[in-house]
Amino acid sequence: MPMAMSWYFVFFFISGLCSIVYELVWLRLAMAQFGVTTALTSIVLSMFMAGLGLGSWAAGTLVRRHGHRLLHPLRLYGLTELLIGASALTVPLQLSYGHHLLEGMAQQATVSSGAYYLASGACLALTLVPWCACMGATIPLVMFAIRSQAGGETHRSFSFLYLANVLGAIAGALFAPLLIELGGFHATLRVGAALNGLIAVSAFLLAVIFQKQPAIDSPSRHNAPTVAFERSRGPLLLLFLTGLTTMGMEVVWIRLFTPYVGPVVYAFATILAAYLLATFAGSRAYRRWSRTNRRESELAWVALVPLGMLPLMTSDVRLSMDSSLRVFLGVAPFAALMGFLTPMLVDRWSGGDPDRAGRAYGINVLGCIAGPLLCGFVFLPYFGEHVSTLILTLPWLAMAIRCGFTSEVRAANRATACAAAVAGLAILFLTKDFETQYPQREVLRDSTATVIATGTGMGKRLVINGVDITAMVPIPKMMAHLSLASLAQPPRNALVICFGMGTTFRSAISWGIPTTAVDLVPSVPKLFPYYHADAASVLASPLAHVVIDDGRRYLERSPEEYDAIIIDPPPPVQAAGSSLLYSEDFYAVARKRLRPGGILQQFLPDGMNDANDNQLKASVARALRDSFPYVRVFQWNGRQGWHFLASGQPIPVRTAAELVARMPAPAVVDMLEWGPATAPDQQFELLLSRESRPEQMIALSPSTPALQDDRPVNEYYLLRRPGGVLNFVSLSF
Repeated sequence: MPMAMSWYFVFFFISGLCSIVYELVWLRLAMAQFGVTTALTSIVLSMFMAGLGLGSWAAGTLVRRHGHRLLHPLRLYGLTELLIGASALTVPLQLSYGHHLLEGMAQQATVSSGAYYLASGACLALTLVPWCACMGATIPLVMFAIRSQAGGETHRSFSFLYLANVLGAIAGALFAPLLIELGGFHATLRVGAALNGLIAVSAFLLAVIFQKQPAIDSPSRHNAPTVAFERSRGPLLLLFLTGLTTMGMEVVWIRLFTPYVGPVVYAFATILAAYLLATFAGSRAYRRWSRTNRRESELAWVALVPLGMLPLMTSDVRLSMDSSLRVFLGVAPFAALMGFLTPMLVDRWSGGDPDRAGRAYGINVLGCIAGPLLCGFVFLPYFGEHVSTLILTLPWLAMAIRCGFTSEVRAANRATACAAAVAGLAILFLTKDFETQYPQREVLRDSTATVIATGTGMGKRLVINGVDITAMVPIPKMMAHLSLASLAQPPRNALVICFGMGTTFRSAISWGIPTTAVDLVPSVPKLFPYYHADAASVLASPLAHVVIDDGRRYLERSPEEYDAIIIDPPPPVQAAGSSLLYSEDFYAVARKRLRPGGILQQFLPDGMNDANDNQLKASVARALRDSFPYVRVFQWNGRQGWHFLASGQPIPVRTAAELVARMPAPAVVDMLEWGPATAPDQQFELLLSRESRPEQMIALSPSTPALQDDRPVNEYYLLRRPGGVLNFVSLSF
């Protein structure tokens, strides 16, 4: 490999690493600023992809029209990488500014919920698209540099850069969690900025070294590709479809495999790593194949049918298999074939021409935007995982059927095409969803989650995306009753963040006060009647108000003050995004919405009963103590979790009998409904007898920092566990 090409490979490896790190971190920072709603998450990812496509298209056009008048290609590329590095430092500031701007508009009551979404989307677009366009511009610009330096053998330059970029993305997906755990989100971005700066400096130096070789010999040279390119627009249609199918499938894969790998960041990293590793293997296979071949077999496209259906087989609830193996066997074959076909199509249509490659890649990115949006908001909510997978494979199924009944195709290939179609449909109809393991169930789907209500009597459970969220236990009742009875004054209203079965919401209503419940998943409150026979009358009460929104965002936008804010984040405590309801930054928002003397109730479920669990308890306790001057801690009946009460004013210390005396009669009845005590004072004693101080929890791990948006101690924990790096490597591979 010539020296210049080696440098380009290294550049794109590092650039791919930085890009995936930025995508992951920017998404998380945007969630903290604008909410964790599916719509806003989709906006962030769409803006990221839109910027890539726009930049690729624009850079290709720039090279075609003005290539002979541009700076040396490497200088132009170095300048672009310098801008990308600057984005790592600038985007967090822009997101913060956009958040403060919208918060001010909301407090002035000048923006509705729908308008807030539009305004948030506009802020995200203005923030992300220009910087991501710089990322997308790098491929046409370096293809331009390759042509100006390498001369003849450039028709496969896109796949060469694509291969390096994917390999870098793999490294970024694996090591981003490690960097975040060690230094937090902003420190991770600074590492990325330094790497982009290193690329820029190296590119500038190489430009000096290669200065004697003109960037372009004549105005016409860059317009004349070194080999003939395909003039048919068929590859462009296929590129759109491959982008749509691949990214749409990723959304389906997360729904399919989350019940097995869990909702933690490392589980999502496993799915992403499997996809990227397989894509790299497929791209590498294409590079070798293309040295001696020019046209693929029809069977390459036909094979997408059974391979696209394969995740349905490996996620079948009846299959006993290691969770990571489920992911790799289900994802890798399809991703590898797409990794082969996508760069092949771009190489074929561009012939090494930067302009045509930019347009081709831009069209592929359009498909990458359309796929997740269609899957997340249409296919999955209305049709479920099985039918959504079928819809995404329909273009390839149509090709298989066409191939099977076309006389021009060899008989052996026709038979193989028919077999592939039959195999794909067999997988579709013979496999079973995760939900089928529950004989008694109600299943609802929406853009956020698949929600299952299951069980009978006191054995009823709530399952969201395969994760057991809550059961018919008295703990959620005590969250409401302990908080409201501990107030210095009679409660006037309450806010419940996270609806669950509706138990805490129902208990707060029993106090006869206006109560608002906020939940992120639209389907969850709809299952309220499954768990409580009086759900309809509770919801019909003028005191009841249910809101579908991100709880933190609702607090920021709501002008109302509350006597009690009761928070019960969904388990597990390590779930991705859960730190946004445990952090100092969140408590600062909540404190503004508490009346003087109001109480914030935070429930922390028990973790893994190891050193990492002690660090988690210490980080949450420190965050609360640093945010509120008065904090009390109780453990329910010696197990299952911790109730924190936090306030800006002293929290009265009352006996069980005194707490009961402050309760209205319906609230007492509600508290004893599920026991375990038979008298109300005995029920309170199950908490009061297990009180501890936040300093005791902090002492479990004195060096652990307070949980913050930038340092989500609960979510990024792998290196702190016994085995450290070995755990990280074993999970990744």
